[in-house]
Amino acid sequence: MVDQGQWQVAGNAAETYEDALVPAVFAPWAPLVVALADPRAGERVLDVACGTGVVARLAAQRVGPAGSVTGLDLNPGMLAVAASIAAARPTTSAPITWQEASATNMPLPAGTFDVVYCQLGLQFFPDRPAALREMYRVLVPGGRLGFMVWQDIQYSPGFSALAGALSRHVSTEAASIMRAPFALADAKQLRALVAAEGFSDITIESAAGTVRFPSVSRFVQDYVRGSPLSGHVAKVSDETRRVLVSEVEDALTSHAADDGLKFPIKAHLASAVKGA
Repeated sequence: MVDQGQWQVAGNAAETYEDALVPAVFAPWAPLVVALADPRAGERVLDVACGTGVVARLAAQRVGPAGSVTGLDLNPGMLAVAASIAAARPTTSAPITWQEASATNMPLPAGTFDVVYCQLGLQFFPDRPAALREMYRVLVPGGRLGFMVWQDIQYSPGFSALAGALSRHVSTEAASIMRAPFALADAKQLRALVAAEGFSDITIESAAGTVRFPSVSRFVQDYVRGSPLSGHVAKVSDETRRVLVSEVEDALTSHAADDGLKFPIKAHLASAVKGA
């Protein structure tokens, strides 16, 4: 999914990520991310930290068979799942190439893409300026960047409750992994980061969404299985895992109902342009 070592997933985590986490957390945002750069027929698109490819597939539909899409990710498991899904793409979509590589050192020529996307990847990169420089480099003059990061974890009671429970019952490292997706929450910092690498016409908008899981227990279990938390939670006893779920259930009582768990989350949706 992303560059940072703590977000390397193993085993069948990529399948859990696609089957459980993408529809519950990420897919509702993908059309908004794609709309940020408004891809047109025939354009060339790069999706950085593409994961299992939800943004890449939508972009491929937008640019059509005359266009092209490249999905880049450091995790081979994610790319394998992405490729298996894209194999059944409609003939009206652009072809998608899957590239295993670091966002901070892309093996791609300069000035190759009209659009670059990054959904929920920038906050994880060990060198964010380097990643943005690479995005700038591979764009054509006038090329568009669209990306998304979460706002502070305080706006997402589900993930906040899980982070707290992980800290108390698993480890501080596990809690840090849960908080890492919210590490680039300050809009001013975000704007300065993008501007420093040469982008102009920067817009950052706040957007609210909803995370949905069938139940609190499924939320905890699926998020753990589909992320690097799996190895950390596997080290504790069955009883500790039951306590972990029970504590999160207690914290999220007001967000759970017969139709499942629903809790809010906020994001920054950002766009920028490479100067001509």
